[in-house]
Amino acid sequence: MDAYSIIIKPHVTEKTMNLIDLNNEITFVVRRTANKKQIKRAFEELFEEKVAKVNTHITTKGEKVAYIKLVEEEMAEELAVRLGVF
Repeated sequence: MDAYSIIIKPHVTEKTMNLIDLNNEITFVVRRTANKKQIKRAFEELFEEKVAKVNTHITTKGEKVAYIKLVEEEMAEELAVRLGVF
């Protein structure tokens, strides 16, 4: 599967903004059929950053959201700035 078809868009809420600062995690809406290994591989390919772990969650709207924790400290904030989230 193509990395661009797995990671759809950043998921921005008040909670996810706090996760960027506190836990070094960034959140994306991902393809519903993608598993954690595919999400990790796609993220590392697109953004060239190492991933520590991936947690997923399906919202009440039916979207699959991936919480991606990065290895390098403060990298989630820097990546959010590059994406235009901040």
